[in-house]
Amino acid sequence: MRLNADFSHFASVTPDQYHWVDSPSAGVERMMLDRIGDEVARATSLVRYAPNSQFNRHTHGGGEEILVLEGVFADEHGRYPAGSYLRNPIGTGHTPQIGEEGALILVKLHQFDENDILQLAVPAHRLPWQPDRRPGVTYKMLHTYSSKQYGPERVSLERWEANTLVSYPPLAGGLELFVLEGSLLSDEQEYATGSWCRYPVGAAPQLRAGNEGVQLYLKRGHLATVKLPS
Repeated sequence: MRLNADFSHFASVTPDQYHWVDSPSAGVERMMLDRIGDEVARATSLVRYAPNSQFNRHTHGGGEEILVLEGVFADEHGRYPAGSYLRNPIGTGHTPQIGEEGALILVKLHQFDENDILQLAVPAHRLPWQPDRRPGVTYKMLHTYSSKQYGPERVSLERWEANTLVSYPPLAGGLELFVLEGSLLSDEQEYATGSWCRYPVGAAPQLRAGNEGVQLYLKRGHLATVKLPS
């Protein structure tokens, strides 16, 4: 399967374009945002767990990054409420077992540098917002890693006040974002809560928060070289 697989072009998915498909585990559905591969794939997806569902035990052959959007995500290692940020490096494994709350998560697979071995479970919902040098912007840093092969990676949450304009210089490693709250404007298109956008290497987007402001998941630098699952 190839979905939004040309990383040299801008790609986006808005909530009105969602198409949920069943996973191999009962009660678990996926909304695929980008994907190269079949069941083993380089992929970015929303995954929706019904109450009291589980996913078969699996090993992360290329690493797994998770942001819990709704409910409580859980496995044999712990329970992670909405706002939690998880990184499971290459070679780790688990069995997701979801309770009565159900869960909705944003997941990125097969996008780790092999030397990025830090396993994280960050309660980002409890972290304070930090002031940024850009007026109207506060942030929470989730993860940074500098790879000799793939360049620097930076993962954060950001909160922009209403109508704040952020202009990026040409992006050496691309930019990917997910709208968590509010709305974002880009090239006269408004992206509501639940929208996903990916800007390629060299893009210089000018983004503006909507009238109610916006809260974003942002990932930068990881698209300089796109590693595919073997």
